[in-house]
Amino acid sequence: MARTESASHEEAVYDRRRLRQWLAGEARADGIERRDMLRLLAAAGLTTAATAATTAFAAPALAASGTTAGSAAGSAAGATGSASAAAVPGIVKPLPDDWFVSRGTNAETRFEALAGTGHHTPTDRFFVRNHTATPVLDANTWSVTVWGDGLAGGGAAFTLDDLKRLPATTRSAFVECAGNGRSFFTTQQGQTVSGTAWTLGAIGAARWRGVRLGEVLRRAGLSRGAVDVLPRGLDADYVTADGTNLGRVRRPLPVSKALDDVLLAYEMNGEPLPPDHGGPVRVLVPSWVGIASIKWVGDIEVSAQPLYSPWNTDFYRLFGDAYPAGGSAPLTRQTLKSAFELPWNASLEAAAEHRLTGRSWSGAGEVARVDVSTDGGASWRRARLHDAPRRADWVRWSADWRPAAPGAYTLLARATDTTGRTQPETTVHNTQGYLFDAVVRHPVRAV
Repeated sequence: MARTESASHEEAVYDRRRLRQWLAGEARADGIERRDMLRLLAAAGLTTAATAATTAFAAPALAASGTTAGSAAGSAAGATGSASAAAVPGIVKPLPDDWFVSRGTNAETRFEALAGTGHHTPTDRFFVRNHTATPVLDANTWSVTVWGDGLAGGGAAFTLDDLKRLPATTRSAFVECAGNGRSFFTTQQGQTVSGTAWTLGAIGAARWRGVRLGEVLRRAGLSRGAVDVLPRGLDADYVTADGTNLGRVRRPLPVSKALDDVLLAYEMNGEPLPPDHGGPVRVLVPSWVGIASIKWVGDIEVSAQPLYSPWNTDFYRLFGDAYPAGGSAPLTRQTLKSAFELPWNASLEAAAEHRLTGRSWSGAGEVARVDVSTDGGASWRRARLHDAPRRADWVRWSADWRPAAPGAYTLLARATDTTGRTQPETTVHNTQGYLFDAVVRHPVRAV
């Protein structure tokens, strides 16, 4: 626990420092021209938020491809969409409708599809978050190049076989999109946000195997002057709705995080990493928002100066009335959530015993307890945990319930982690709908 608290403190210091540097223009902004930045600001109607040096990005007109959460206000969260998930473009694996919901270029796991599957999400049921389309890469010819002025030498390239000859590490961890739960800003709090209208299924936990990123950086000649590490994916360039080409997906990490627990993962649940989940090799950044875990990694820049990309300036920061005009610091750690393994508006037999199951997770600490309410929050009781709480992982839980009579009920699950934080009743609004952590009101009906 002390290690987690220490790491969280170090990351908070880093976040504040990077925010000050970004707003002051004291960093190299990679991959976007000033004219493009101004166009994004104008499209969002936020040009007044730019500093005199025009260094700060504001929220874009389109935060992510797919349906906006605001447009989902009239629909029940978790309900089956009219489009078949099997029709999602650019995703390789099959997407049965009883396991997935189509979300633009993405596929959300139905949480009820996880019931009885064990601790780790089966790979075929793991959600898919794509900015463009899944590239199918040849593992035999793939390599990753490590380069930059944060290295003492001239850099290095590593093939998959090179990585497999290095000491291997296996880690159980979740990967979760920063926008997971976004639709509840609208359906539960009545607030409009932009971005893909996820319910709670933009998360999965797996057993990952690979090599520590720190091991690779040291072998590439990491210098004492290095401050940031920027992995870049091999998927196609991401182009916004207004035609701005932001290049390939990339997002920097502080060297301290890169040397801590980050993996270059080449296996998922005991099998070679499949294309939709970043194969042949992806970055795995435990506890952090999913965008940090770059898929299909092709190169890693190591820099002696702060680095930025659109994915931690324009995207994946918090904008809104509760935040500074220039936005929050770039998002790092995930927040605290819980979900029932039940369909939305599930029908349950009245006066019969039911075993309610679900999962809870936190990016800040281990899940210490979960409380469940079956009467809309009027009373709470403790759920049974079925996993040993672990850092950067989730726990399964259960609670028995016998609905006394037919009718509508609202189920709630509320987690508390080892930092002492408990899920709140509401989440502070931000325009792009990130980090929703409020207790979700899950409707069911006893019949």
